[in-house]
Amino acid sequence: MTPDQKNEVIEMLKEKFSQYNNFYITDTESLTVEQVSTLRRHCFNKQVEMKVAKNTLIKKALESLDAERFAGVYDALHNVTALMFSESPKEPALILSSFRKDTKGEKPVMKAAFIGGEVYMGDNQLTALTKIKTKNELIGEVIGLLQSPAKRVLAALLHHHEKQAEGAAAE
Repeated sequence: MTPDQKNEVIEMLKEKFSQYNNFYITDTESLTVEQVSTLRRHCFNKQVEMKVAKNTLIKKALESLDAERFAGVYDALHNVTALMFSESPKEPALILSSFRKDTKGEKPVMKAAFIGGEVYMGDNQLTALTKIKTKNELIGEVIGLLQSPAKRVLAALLHHHEKQAEGAAAE
């Protein structure tokens, strides 16, 4: 790889790290070409961008953006690295989990995840990350909670009003 090509990769990675709040660092080393293609397809279908790059270039891109902010993920940069960029904090975790179920394997391994500024190290974090609530899910829950007391109050008022109407009709 020429220095120019390396710089192109670094610039592309910097763009992705700036664009997305969430990224996963996975190890795709023992996957077949066919499996990697399948994984890419899953990612594409779920609006997750998958990029494979050399660890040294990934580290340079992160360091040039904010060396301290990303310091927690440097230890994960070894072996073959595939990055998964996503707007959703949990979509990559769901993709990895379902891919493993389909292939009945332990690969790809999640080396780390960077989610909204928090670092999750190690494959043992994957299950927890599949359960993370997205912003929209949390908003939906809050709306549901806010609506339920209002519905009960309205139902009670309606019921009370009907009883009064029945009472007036009986007189």
